[in-house]
Amino acid sequence: MDPTAVRDRAADLPREPGVYQFLTDDSEGRSPSGNRTQSGDSVVLYVGKAVDLRDRVRSYADPRGERIRQMVARATDVDVAVTDTETQALLLEANLIKRHQPRYNVRLKDDKSYPLVQLTAHPFPRIEITRDPDDDAIVFGPFTDKSRVETVVKALRETYGLRGCSDHKYATRDRPCLDYDIGLCTAPCTDEIGEDAYRDDVESVRRFFEGETGILADPIGREMERAAQNREYERAANLRDRLEAVEAFHGEGGEAVSSSDAGGERAVDVLGATVEGDEATVARLHAEDGQLVDRERHTLAAPKDDGVAGDGHVGAVFAAFIPQYYAERDLPDAILLSERPDDRELDAWLDAEGVAVRVPGAGREAKLVDLALKNARRGVGARQDEGGALAQALGLDSAVERIEGFDVSHAQGRAVVGSNVTFVDGSPEKSDYRRKKLDETNDDYANMRTLVRWRGKRAIDGRDERPDPDLLLIDGGEGQLGAAQDALAETGWDVPAVALAKEEELIVTPTGTYDWPDDAPHLHLCQRVRDEAHRFAVQYHQSIRDEVSTALDEVPGVGPETRRRLLRRFGSVENVRNASASELQGVDGIGEKTAATIASRL
Repeated sequence: MDPTAVRDRAADLPREPGVYQFLTDDSEGRSPSGNRTQSGDSVVLYVGKAVDLRDRVRSYADPRGERIRQMVARATDVDVAVTDTETQALLLEANLIKRHQPRYNVRLKDDKSYPLVQLTAHPFPRIEITRDPDDDAIVFGPFTDKSRVETVVKALRETYGLRGCSDHKYATRDRPCLDYDIGLCTAPCTDEIGEDAYRDDVESVRRFFEGETGILADPIGREMERAAQNREYERAANLRDRLEAVEAFHGEGGEAVSSSDAGGERAVDVLGATVEGDEATVARLHAEDGQLVDRERHTLAAPKDDGVAGDGHVGAVFAAFIPQYYAERDLPDAILLSERPDDRELDAWLDAEGVAVRVPGAGREAKLVDLALKNARRGVGARQDEGGALAQALGLDSAVERIEGFDVSHAQGRAVVGSNVTFVDGSPEKSDYRRKKLDETNDDYANMRTLVRWRGKRAIDGRDERPDPDLLLIDGGEGQLGAAQDALAETGWDVPAVALAKEEELIVTPTGTYDWPDDAPHLHLCQRVRDEAHRFAVQYHQSIRDEVSTALDEVPGVGPETRRRLLRRFGSVENVRNASASELQGVDGIGEKTAATIASRL
């Protein structure tokens, strides 16, 4: 829409509070989720709230930020929904952003990849690190440093003897296992400890995770001193390292983690935020009855100067985060922040809901906010090590958070398949993996062009619910990258792409080639994506190849399993035909007679 079109559309809008949506037709734009409006004809580019819809939409005729200027130029229409109050507009905006995930809005992405520690709901509970806790377990976390969690859990087991074995092993023991011999378990499975005593140990572990660092640090410290007095210096050094990990586990400000003075507020959320480039991180600590019981971290696209959210400051991050996060969750009694959100409607909504909002300057609450800020800063650094280094090495504007890898697998043009894997923050996102059968063509470049064209067209048409990646990684060299670039140009999908050649591990880009050091973290990230794309493609190819009908089906004595073994061993029917009798007999299930039958029939 040009400025005149925006002004004309604004002139038709009411001077009432509400929500507006900039829309585009399918041929001009896309949203990361592929979600459309209810009519199905348009894609939502941007959702905003307004006290006065007419004035707010008219302001987009001359947007201040380049990002919003691009959005307006891409838009073809503006849709509005009138609300009775500004608070209703705030909540409707949050719900629409969650539903449509518009490309130009700040979008919240829940952090669900961090490890948790659970105590299972058994008579003799098991302690374990998990990412998928049991529904009835007592769960602590999530935590940001898995190696530190592993160190602490091992120290807890050595001190208090909680079991770590599976239910099956626990139920079938008739004598203590090795964990008992090395001091990691008190062996409740064989009644070496009673239920009451074991429950006391479980309670000690629970108290540690709720903030009582000394319940584990003190016995380790005493053991370290004994080892030093006995001149067991190596053991003392190991205990010192373990003690440091335990004391750092809850972060600094340990006295803020647990307190009997909750100020009459049962549930309190503490939010700390930091902005790095185009990405913001919000750390949330949750306290109940004065006890810090939960930690989590979330990422958002950093707010830009779009005339609403400000200039990417922390207050603007909170203004974007709070309504989206709490739209589908219970509000706490109080929210502690490092800065006030710069949004009057948000303040009015929280006040109407009875939520106290404070920016503490000193005391326990200030220490909690400081702890949340440290969690937020640690999250940005850990996540951007590889992605940020990759973006810097490639000259991209922002850290590479989401990568999609592509590879093609076939057997001389038969059973041709393509893989499309996804990595988020350096880890595989398997729910976003896709695979596709391709036409049987013995041309790697043509196959790659078809695969990337398929992905790009689905993104442009809004038929792929996944967000656009920050980078495409092609398994191959200059030829495969050129084929991918052709597909991107053909579909109009604007995503940067590079290739990783196998033999010399060179990164190939449209403008040149990079030979990064073997220990470069950004090279390791690319290698993981490339290797996973290759594995996923080969796996699918093998399953397809084993399913196709071949001339081997007509050979007496060759059943489905033998046929699969032959194709896996030789790769194709043609290679089976050319194999010698001794080579055929090297496959399990094929003797001299069957080998002769195969040779005569093929």
